[in-house]
Amino acid sequence: MDQKRLEKYANLIIQAGINLQQNQTVVISSPIETAEFARMLSEAAYEKGAREVVIDWNDELSKKIRYMKAPSELFDEYPEWKKQFYQFYSEGGAAYISIAAEDPELMKEVDPDRIMRAQKVANKANKKFRNRLMSNENTWNVVSVPTVSWATKVFPDLAPDQAVESLWEAILTAVRVDAADPVKAWQNHKNNLETAIYWLNKEQFQQLHFKNSLGTDLFITLPKGHIWTGGAEVSQQGVDFIANMPTEEVFTLPHKRGVEGKVVSSKPLQYNGKLIENFSMTFKEGKIVAFTAEKGYESLKGLIETDEGSAYLGEVALVPHDSPISNAGILFYNTLFDENASCHLALGKAYPVCLENGTLMGEKELEEAGVNDSLIHEDFMIGTSDLIITGIKENGNHVPVFTGGNYAIKW
Repeated sequence: MDQKRLEKYANLIIQAGINLQQNQTVVISSPIETAEFARMLSEAAYEKGAREVVIDWNDELSKKIRYMKAPSELFDEYPEWKKQFYQFYSEGGAAYISIAAEDPELMKEVDPDRIMRAQKVANKANKKFRNRLMSNENTWNVVSVPTVSWATKVFPDLAPDQAVESLWEAILTAVRVDAADPVKAWQNHKNNLETAIYWLNKEQFQQLHFKNSLGTDLFITLPKGHIWTGGAEVSQQGVDFIANMPTEEVFTLPHKRGVEGKVVSSKPLQYNGKLIENFSMTFKEGKIVAFTAEKGYESLKGLIETDEGSAYLGEVALVPHDSPISNAGILFYNTLFDENASCHLALGKAYPVCLENGTLMGEKELEEAGVNDSLIHEDFMIGTSDLIITGIKENGNHVPVFTGGNYAIKW
């Protein structure tokens, strides 16, 4: 891959992704396979005025060995130093970059109970840190870089080096790196998303009804004072940043107890190194009361049963079927990309920023307002080319939002 294009990508992440401020610390979470790009990010950050760049390395192969060989009780423990690591830098105002690049099926031989227990204890230990990010107290950004194992899953008919090159091309196209001025291209993209956001916030639908030929027939109540957002976000310090690159979605939060009906997945969900495929969930008074999966049932079960809030929804996001990532026709097996090719929902914690004054509320106030809380936040895809979404107003009027998988209104 051309070095100059990678440098443009790294600079885009620093300038537009986290919008690095002078003398700010940057914490990068990176697989060891993407070390070269992590170092490139580090260099770009220092050149932009970072005080310090801290890299939190991870190795999924070592993680698998640990899951397979370590004593069972280890997965109910979480080191205090790791908790302090996240709290120390976040409370100091650090910006966070996470490189999301995993082998979609690496953990298929691992006991899902071990994974779920480890995930639960880690999320519980780091709840304060996660709450900071979901309330935009720190700027943060999630991006992707190819690894051989991931690339060969996406492009199984290509030789490994060709698969990596093809995945690089898909990623760089999706994040607009080849624009003459990528930062300006992202500003234009954010402005386009603002059109949909403005309309949805003006309409203030009481409910959304999702329906398609896969079997989705779902009513989602939205809380009073809900806020649609997307593209750029704003930290509590007033700094614009882009949480996900790429991003094609606009999203808000559902009322915790206001989801009724059935939803059917339209793409596989990669979760903790395992694939969950062809799954469905039935909701009553907001809670999942039944679910199925052709593949990965135990992983889905563990996800839903993580805690009380993981059986409720925390996000509803709209993405046109006729959008750049969807039109690329690539199944990425990576939620960062697949969620931006499809309307999606999320199990678990809701973003307080999606409710008027939500970031100023305590846990009890948020609960009373219908804002779900959980140790997890996991997106899954439901959009199709025949998806119909109808907005229902407080006066009972029905307004088309999506027809044929796309916005019913032409902006």
